[in-house]
Amino acid sequence: MGRLGVSSACPRLRLMISRRSRANAHRRATLHHHPRGVRTSPTLSAGLRLPREFYARQTLDVARKLLGMHLVRVDAGRRRVGRIVETEAYKGPEDLASHSSKGRTARTEVMFGPPGRAYVYFIYGFWSCVNVVTEAEGVPHAVLLRALEPVDGLDDKTWGPGLLCRAMGIDRRLNGADVCGEVLWIERPPIARPVRVGRSARIGVESSGAWAARPWRFFDADSPYVSTVPPSARTRAVEASRSLRVNRG
Repeated sequence: MGRLGVSSACPRLRLMISRRSRANAHRRATLHHHPRGVRTSPTLSAGLRLPREFYARQTLDVARKLLGMHLVRVDAGRRRVGRIVETEAYKGPEDLASHSSKGRTARTEVMFGPPGRAYVYFIYGFWSCVNVVTEAEGVPHAVLLRALEPVDGLDDKTWGPGLLCRAMGIDRRLNGADVCGEVLWIERPPIARPVRVGRSARIGVESSGAWAARPWRFFDADSPYVSTVPPSARTRAVEASRSLRVNRG
């Protein structure tokens, strides 16, 4: 007498096998996203990391769809997480607001490389700024991360690209780092919040002529952590959010 295959077994057995397979896949993903020795909040779950294909798309799409995603930085066993609420797209070499408009140099080499790499530069002798390289290798496009909403392990200010990097511990040592790697990555949040997308011209690129007017800045219009929110409005919103969390707790 021949054995019954799964396809001819009872529906309950097939359901049990399917559930077990999904549970094992979730367990493997969870282990992958919590490197050994990394301290995490007991109430915070890890999301799914964005694959390299996410970044190998049109830059404006990447800039918009990064809103609401979580930027994660792991350093010396510490895990810092922030929700991305503001980005800017740069599309050199034609885009005169982009560093790559000056050509392929030692500074911009990372922008000409494969997608999903961090382009970190230093400005004003003090601030670091982090971008994610997009599109195909050889196309020097990138998305600047301008502001984060703290999620876990962040106590410093995060509204503005320099403040973001200081709070996350990002500097030039991470220039060229794989954003699909183990020290810096972007992931989908375990529970996604809706994003009301706003658009405007980019900030601080007035010298780029007509390119300065391109509406390539994207932001979560409901987040008080966007860099252009008035300080008084941000303070009220942040305090209200903290009070709500305390009351719920």
